Amino acid sequence: MEITDTRLVAASRRDVWAAVHDPEILRQAIPGCQSLIATEAGMEAEVTLKIGPVKATFKGDVTFDEEHPNDSMVLQGAGKGGIAGFARGRARVTLTPEGAGTRIDYSVDVTVGGKIAQLGARLIQGTATKLSGEFFDRLEAQLVSETPAG
Repeated sequence: MEITDTRLVAASRRDVWAAVHDPEILRQAIPGCQSLIATEAGMEAEVTLKIGPVKATFKGDVTFDEEHPNDSMVLQGAGKGGIAGFARGRARVTLTPEGAGTRIDYSVDVTVGGKIAQLGARLIQGTATKLSGEFFDRLEAQLVSETPAG
């Protein structure tokens, strides 16, 4: 499944870049995130999600690849949710200055398996789109609260 979207946030590219690499900001921005810990290779996460009738806690990792500071990166991640199944994905993210903010363009390729795969692409896509919106709303709120006035 592929998800492509654009989001405008009211923060500089430098601030967005720093936020995406800050485990505490990300922990607060990721819907259902119970923990997020920086590792040598990237980050380890524990996230509880409800997709249709299936609720599960996924444990997994995220790595940052092809990084061009303040410009673009590729995020790769994989998580297992026990009997609920698994998810793995790769996201290409580009940051572009736009007005006083930053346009974030992203393209995600996701594969799911197990019980969650049986829910159907439309439900999974709808949930992913909703969670993506929540993530960017929360990320922007974190960025605005972290940015000094003036």
